[in-house]
Amino acid sequence: MAAIGSIRKHSTLLVIVIGGALAAFVLGDFMKGGGRRDITVGTIAGEHVTIMDFNKKVDENLETAKRQQQKNVLTTNETYQVRQATWDQMVHTILMDKEYKELGIEVTPQEMSDLVQGAHPSPVIQQYFINPNTGKFDRNRVNQFLQQYDQLPEETKQQWNLILNYIKEQRLAQKFNALIAGGYYIPEALAQVNYDHQNSLANITYVAARYSGLPDSLVNVTESDYETYYNAHKEEFKQKASRSIEYVAFNVTPSPEDIAKAKNIAEETRTDFIKTNKPVDFAKANSDKSYDTAWIAKGLLPQAIDDVMFSAQPGTVSEPYFENNSFIFARLLKKERRPDSLSASHILIAYKGAYRANPEIGRTKAQAEKLADSLLTVLKRNPARLGKLAKEYSDDPSVKQNDGKLGWFADGQMVPAFNEAVINTQPGNFTIAETPFGFHIIKVDGKKDYAEKVKVALITQDVVPSTATYQKVFAQASELATSASDLSGFESAANKSHYALREAPNVQEASYTIPGLNNPREIVRWAFKDETETGKVSNVFDLGDQYVVAVVTKKYHAGIPSLDQVKSRIEPFVVNKVKGKYLANKMEQYKGNLTSMEKGMNLQPQEMTNLAFDSRNIVGFGMEDKVIGSVFGMKQGQTSQPIVGNAAAFVVKADKMLPAGKLPNYNQYVQSLYNTFAQRVYQGYPYVALKNTATIEDNRVKFY
Repeated sequence: MAAIGSIRKHSTLLVIVIGGALAAFVLGDFMKGGGRRDITVGTIAGEHVTIMDFNKKVDENLETAKRQQQKNVLTTNETYQVRQATWDQMVHTILMDKEYKELGIEVTPQEMSDLVQGAHPSPVIQQYFINPNTGKFDRNRVNQFLQQYDQLPEETKQQWNLILNYIKEQRLAQKFNALIAGGYYIPEALAQVNYDHQNSLANITYVAARYSGLPDSLVNVTESDYETYYNAHKEEFKQKASRSIEYVAFNVTPSPEDIAKAKNIAEETRTDFIKTNKPVDFAKANSDKSYDTAWIAKGLLPQAIDDVMFSAQPGTVSEPYFENNSFIFARLLKKERRPDSLSASHILIAYKGAYRANPEIGRTKAQAEKLADSLLTVLKRNPARLGKLAKEYSDDPSVKQNDGKLGWFADGQMVPAFNEAVINTQPGNFTIAETPFGFHIIKVDGKKDYAEKVKVALITQDVVPSTATYQKVFAQASELATSASDLSGFESAANKSHYALREAPNVQEASYTIPGLNNPREIVRWAFKDETETGKVSNVFDLGDQYVVAVVTKKYHAGIPSLDQVKSRIEPFVVNKVKGKYLANKMEQYKGNLTSMEKGMNLQPQEMTNLAFDSRNIVGFGMEDKVIGSVFGMKQGQTSQPIVGNAAAFVVKADKMLPAGKLPNYNQYVQSLYNTFAQRVYQGYPYVALKNTATIEDNRVKFY
């Protein structure tokens, strides 16, 4: 007792001591080498995002994704996609919140109240609170929900808060977009220019010397040519940080010994499968993959099993056959002649706790069953009332569109209890079926396309590589990793051992996929570490069923790459520019005489009518903005100087210029320009502009 009293007496000190110890334990990993480890996962417009805050938001979004997809666990790829979406979401939120604050845009509590339960509810609220009997928004349902809020499950409260946040963000965005769109002013003079661009026309005659027709050997491309083109276009080559890597993947697959051992196990399992009196339970317990217990038509099972099942008696077990590293065999349970297509109508009576039941439903399971029985009695006396009763009582949301008529569906498409109830009931008759959704009063409308079908219990036993197999493959990968110290040695060792050497030329920090590899994020993170130099050979990466050895061949930093890095990419364009100058010089000798050019350079004059300034293409040559712009700077009858275009060098004669003239007013074009601008605003262009100009540092590669 004295000890307890002492503990109580010094409880504050204990809290401090224990808290300090915990803090030291938690933060110990961040204090190494005399410095504090960076816990910042990124910086967005000056605002730091810690790994703790980011992970908290990721966890929230993962839970939301699981609920939406009705999964307990997400795949690695799905988790990665959620993490990516979370980062994008945080970037958007931080950037836009800064804009809203600077512009004084907010959503007041009164506005939120109006958006939820006022005279002008949000479309989201209208979507969620629909009266199933009328198919329309019901404000009373909103009020009932809010009155019961304190008694709702915590999960429902969290979902409701997400909805409220979404409504608020939606309203903020509406105000922001309206502010930008409303601030766009189009002077009439600008509208007139727009009208002129669209309606001023020209008829032209031109000759064009294609670059593709001039041999490369006739021109001399200098380093200065490359520099000139690079300096004029280098902003176009802006890039994200990336790495080029080469790698060898060692796939771990079952050895012949592993397969032989697995075959013996499959044969033993088959013997027990023949003997068991509970084949379905036996299959579930001994199969590495779940199987569909539905009725199956001929041709839908693997051929080696299909032929046996449709020619055998119930109880027959097929021989194990090997496919995709698995032994597969089946036991025939039943064989029947069944319709392939069914048609039915129904009324669903759900109850509290039923699958996907509306949270507002308060009836118990017993009450639902009693109501279903009563409706069945009414319908048996008067089947014509089905549509009316469905609209009044059915909890199936589709009832407002189909009056309970489900139409034709395939055998096995509905949940088993519903499907079998239709199978076992004659057309025109009613029955009741209980499913996870509730109680269904069913009217069978028709059946057709009868065929023989089977129901089987299927066992799939995967052949797993043994420990010895893993060790053997790992030894091969280790030998490659240790025998090469640089890129040349790596390539030499891989070629000597006849390993498939693969390349990933543009791996970025956020990359999640590399061809031929499963979940290669560790390789991506390694490639972007500061200590990973070009030519450095990695240790062996363990990717589960693969071992990988990699080497970084090139590093590309974020921003504008050097001329050397883009030289091969720009070479065709530079060569064309030089060819253009060469051909333009030749054309100048003919002083704008198209007939002389036709004879001297073998260039056929071509005509083009109704060319507009807004046009983009010259027929047969593609996009030639410089040529079109030159035409509309000319006078009628004038011939241009040689023009170095994208695909050819041109000389153009303006045969006829057709000015657009003037309109009494340009209201139509003012409205057109405004509509185009407003459309871009509401498509999110302002955010894209904000994001492009913001300073965003993404350090997620250090953590994931």
